[in-house]
Amino acid sequence: MDIQKIKIKLEKELVLLEEEMHEVGRKNPSNPKKWEPVETDLNADMADGDEIADEMENFSENESILSKLEPQYNDVKDALEKIEKGTYGKCEIGGENITQARLKANPSARTCVKHSKKV
Repeated sequence: MDIQKIKIKLEKELVLLEEEMHEVGRKNPSNPKKWEPVETDLNADMADGDEIADEMENFSENESILSKLEPQYNDVKDALEKIEKGTYGKCEIGGENITQARLKANPSARTCVKHSKKV
């Protein structure tokens, strides 16, 4: 397994995820693993009901997007940390090696196939 190629792939994925997440949110300053949706700048005193409803819908959509991207982002960051520590490719549950085929398909996989349903 070429760890350097995997590291480059993960770094590129991390950049893309961060770009997508910055469009709809920002890092939580008190917890760097958490993101929060972008708040609206709408002046509620000057806005009509439709504008407020649209902004609330946008906020909700941003929250939904982040809820899907955040776990993926954290898994990629964790995989990169494991590469640095020399623990990449080990199942977090059983400790056995994750197959190369699984890591090729999902470089940020945290578990072997046998334990994949337990996370």
